[in-house]
Order: sequence, then structure tokens, then C-alpha cells
Amino acid sequence: MSSHPIESVTTEIEAVDETLKKPLFRDIDADDTAADATEIESACMTCFRSGVTRLLLTKIPFFKEIVLMSFKCEYCGFENNEVQSASEIQKKGIRITLHVQTRTDLNRRVVRSDYTCVQIPEVELEIPAQTQKGEITTVEGIIDRTIRGLNQDQEKRKVEHSDEAAAIDEFIERLQALKELKTSFTLILEDISGNSFIENPDAPAADRNCKTIQFMRSNEENHLLGLYDKTDMAEADIEQTCKLEDNHLLKPLDEGAWTYEDLHGEVLQFRTLCPECRSACETNMKLTNIPHFKEVVIMATVCDVCGCKTNEVKSGGGIEEKGVRFEVTIATKEDLTRDVLKSETCSLRIPELDCEVGPSALGGRFTTVEGILLAMKNQLENDDLMFHDSSDETTKERLQKFLRKFNDVISLETEVSLILDDPAGNSFVQSLLDNDEPDDKLKIVKYERSYDQNEELGLNDIKTENYETP
Repeated sequence: MSSHPIESVTTEIEAVDETLKKPLFRDIDADDTAADATEIESACMTCFRSGVTRLLLTKIPFFKEIVLMSFKCEYCGFENNEVQSASEIQKKGIRITLHVQTRTDLNRRVVRSDYTCVQIPEVELEIPAQTQKGEITTVEGIIDRTIRGLNQDQEKRKVEHSDEAAAIDEFIERLQALKELKTSFTLILEDISGNSFIENPDAPAADRNCKTIQFMRSNEENHLLGLYDKTDMAEADIEQTCKLEDNHLLKPLDEGAWTYEDLHGEVLQFRTLCPECRSACETNMKLTNIPHFKEVVIMATVCDVCGCKTNEVKSGGGIEEKGVRFEVTIATKEDLTRDVLKSETCSLRIPELDCEVGPSALGGRFTTVEGILLAMKNQLENDDLMFHDSSDETTKERLQKFLRKFNDVISLETEVSLILDDPAGNSFVQSLLDNDEPDDKLKIVKYERSYDQNEELGLNDIKTENYETP
């Protein structure tokens, strides 16, 4: 007997509701057999017949959301795979320098966007940005793709332009030597969108062969990404914009109508997207004053769809004249209760565990020493290591061994030092003395920033005198 029509409709509605409750970007899981891939009929660029493009929205652990695209033509067999970043353009560009010395370095996974410039200085190779589509590949895969591109039409070139073909053959031999690791070389990825990444095979340990630097984009690079501000607009456009803003519901406050004291006691709210499932939610923001330090902005977000809770801290002041480095010895329960303000520019390091966390990993937060340690541990437990297969027993054992050491630190069975290094000087660690002087387990060092640190903070291009002139 067939089911009742009402029951069928109810079942379909429940199935739709379950689909809507799932995050838009889901983790790749070998146990998830129902992959939410979208199929689109599209034209083959080789034979111009109809093929199928499959789109999969997913997340890469320790990285961000991406869109995987796979095309296959059943007529001519042409296949093409691409990856595009689904995350917003980052606040800063990123420059990743990898020293390739072993076969493991050649096998590192690489995520690069459309805006990534690839360089290998030893062979004078440069692949400009926007000349190739974004992809997930390996270091060896980048060299292979370059060789394939150079070999294209090489036979025809040998007949028509023999000298150029001979030079290309010589260059291909140099690239083959890199693949065979006859000599070490350097791979540089420079991405103005900030959406590129190179795998760390030794994670969670620090990556000694790879260095990552963030940099401020120039106006030309912002324009290339489609980012403009009012200073890039003509004066007439600015005046027109101001006239339109006068008609908006949000109008500027009169001077004195909203005092600084009113702002301290007010909790502001604004709409945003959940960092996990990208659903619409609200962020609460409040300006507060930390004793013996400075004013900070605390922001908290709660998502009603997936239950994600985040808190973030922004500095209420500017960049300090000097960077600051805190070294905290963790030996007793009292050491775990210290208040800690970690800014977005502050990196963390535990030398005894060979553990290093970059400034962007945990973001800015106001917590305790114990809270920092738990946040580091939770991130490792909740996310699988970058790209590694679930059956990789060596990797799983290395991670479990590291987590056991981490638990010994939290349970105070092992004494370690926690180092917070903030080039911007906007981080803070509480002293256990009443006079706010550093106690015997807290070392505070202020230092002059290096050129690279100033470059990452965007200070090298700041003009403090005669800045109105070009």
C-alpha cells in the first residue's frame, strides 16, 4: 500500500529541515558517504561538448573554507581540477618561504589562490599571479606543471625556432634537477589575498624550513583585489556619497550627544556571519579597561544554528613604540590563574614541547594561562592534521604523544615556560605581586622591532611628517 500524501510531504519537509541545519562548509570526513557535491552541466574546453562539473564546499583543517571543482568530459576524456578560496580576502597579504631540502619537503601539500605569485630564485623561475588558476597540489606538483607547460608545442618550436627551443630544453633540465633534489632550493609563495598555505609535515611541532610573513598591501594591490576606499574616489564621487549618506537612517551624532563614558557602559551589537557554518548571527562588542594596561575592545559571538561560541579582543590603542616579550614559568596552580591578554599580533611558544603557535592561530583573546593552554590543546584535538590520511598511524601516534605531554603541562606534572612575543606591544600578562612589578616567574622584555616585523605591521611605509604631500 502506498504511503499517505500528507506523510510523504511531511517526510520531505523534515529532510529539507535536516539539510538546512547542516553547515554550508563541512569538514572532509571519510565516514561521510553522502558528500554534498553539486553537479553542473558545462561545456568542455577541448571538444566543446557537454561535460559535468562537480562542486564541493568544504574546510581544510588549520586553513579555511574552499570550493573544490572537478570537471570531466565523457566524450574526449578531458579532466580538470581547480580550487578556489571561499573565505573573505584577508586583512594582509602573505609571503611563505620554504627551503626544500628533502623528499618530504617535495611532498608538502600546497594551497595557492589565483593571486599567488610563485618564485624559485635558484633557477630564476617566476609564475606571476593570475596566470594560473588556484589549486591544491604539492611542491613537486608545481614543478611538474611548469615542465608540462614548457613542453607544450615544443616539437613545433624546435622546427620554427630552434634556438628558443634549445634554451627551453636547458631550462627544463634545471627543473628536473630540482625534482631529483640534486641541490636544495627555495620556493616562495606571495599571495596578496592572504589565502595560500603550505603544509607543515611535523605539525604540531614548529616548521623550521618554512617561514611565513604577513604584509600590508599597496593601493595598487587592493585595487587588483577589487578593494577601494573613499580616498580612491574622485572628489565629486565623495561629495555625492556624502549626500546619499544624509538620506540614510544612520546619521552622524551631534558633538557631545554620545560621551566617552557612555561608550564604556554600552554593549553594542552588529550582524555578522558565523566563522564555522557561515550562518547569520550577532556579535556583542564592549569597550573595557584592563587595570595596569590599557583599554581593549572585547567581542563575543554566539551562533544559534551550530552553537559556535567565539570571543575576540582588539586593542583600543595604537601600536606601541617597542615590541614586548613575556616569559611565564608554569609550575604551580597559581601560575595557571594569571590573566593574559593575547592580541592578534602575538605569537606563542613552549620551548620544552617544541611547540609554536603563530599570531593568527588563536586570534586575540582575554583569558588565563590555563585558558591559553586549553585553547591550544582543543584546536589540536578537534582538527585532524593538515591533509594527513586518517589511516596514517605514524602521524596519529605523534599527535597523541604530543597531547599526552600537553596534558602533563596542564596537570602541572611537567614544568614549562610559556613565551608570548608581540611585536606590536599590545599583549599583557598579569603579575602576582601587588605593586605590579614582575614576579620571579615572569620575565618582561621590551625590544626594538626588526625591519621585517615593521613591514608586517605596515609601519615601514607610514609617513608621519609632510604626509599630505605625495
